[in-house]
Amino acid sequence: MRILFRTLLNFAPVLLFVVTAHVVTTAQTAKLQLDQLDVLASRAVETVDVKLDERLIQATSKLFTKETDDAEIRDLLKNLKGIYVKNFEFEKENEYSPADIESVVSQLRGGGWNKIIGVTSKKDGDNVDVYLLTLGGEIEGLALVSAEAKELTIINIVGPVDLQKLTQLEGSFGVPVLNLPPPPKAKTDK
Repeated sequence: MRILFRTLLNFAPVLLFVVTAHVVTTAQTAKLQLDQLDVLASRAVETVDVKLDERLIQATSKLFTKETDDAEIRDLLKNLKGIYVKNFEFEKENEYSPADIESVVSQLRGGGWNKIIGVTSKKDGDNVDVYLLTLGGEIEGLALVSAEAKELTIINIVGPVDLQKLTQLEGSFGVPVLNLPPPPKAKTDK
């Protein structure tokens, strides 16, 4: 028994390192690099840039009251590690290039990211893709890339995301109204 205990103690630092490395890697892979898009601000007529890390999210969540709607938002925010939004509205079409979009989309290939929604309109040129980062069966991040003729929007939410509660963030923290269908109502037994 003592040999087993000593062996476990010897491997404890290695186990701690592996767990810590997993947590750090998850946070790093879920957060997209978006600073390269800042050059688009000089061409845009309107720019939204939201950078809320975990510390700022927790400080902001305290502003929400304990009322029903606010309590749901507080619950959604409590485990998030970051909310990052870049939105550029342009006066003319083609003020950004496919390379600008590729600089973001290339980060979403592999590494646990999966495209769950893809909407392409040849008529309007509007394209919306939604990606989820899943690790161990849990959602650890969300990314939305919306490319329109005169507007580019990138949303990156880092941390565990409850898709049913995500609609609570619409219109807050720079997250646009996504017009997602309401979550299904829970069945009650009578």
